[in-house]
Amino acid sequence: MKNFLSRRWILGLVITAATAASYAQWANPADDVPSYHPSAPLKVGLLPPILSGAQLTGSNFQYPWQQHVYQDAAKIGNVIYQLPCNCRCDRALGHTSLRSCFEGMHGTECSTCAKEGFYAFAQTKLGKTPTQIRAAIARHEYESIDLEKQ
Repeated sequence: MKNFLSRRWILGLVITAATAASYAQWANPADDVPSYHPSAPLKVGLLPPILSGAQLTGSNFQYPWQQHVYQDAAKIGNVIYQLPCNCRCDRALGHTSLRSCFEGMHGTECSTCAKEGFYAFAQTKLGKTPTQIRAAIARHEYESIDLEKQ
């Protein structure tokens, strides 16, 4: 019985350590890399859809860039799934990548998300890979985007 309890305690400790390691990004304030997925989703149809069509109207869409960024994001959903969002909505809203910002209304309210979305679309059109775009986002190159010119 004592051996069984000892094994169970060790197993519990291992599970706790593994769980804590999976949340290390949240627990370590020195880690400045927001959440993202390192590769494209295996099944796109299982992801929540990016807002589109009639969902892009109403009082939340007061500026032309707001609709435009959602339309561009929908064209590169697999790419933005692999990109972080530097507004830190991963911590505040539980987002798992930049794509999450466009599955709801957050992308209409946040200039960081919108700039990163436009930047990702432009870089994808230039043939850049998600890894290259992610590195550029880490360097804050998206900050040069002027939303009023989009």
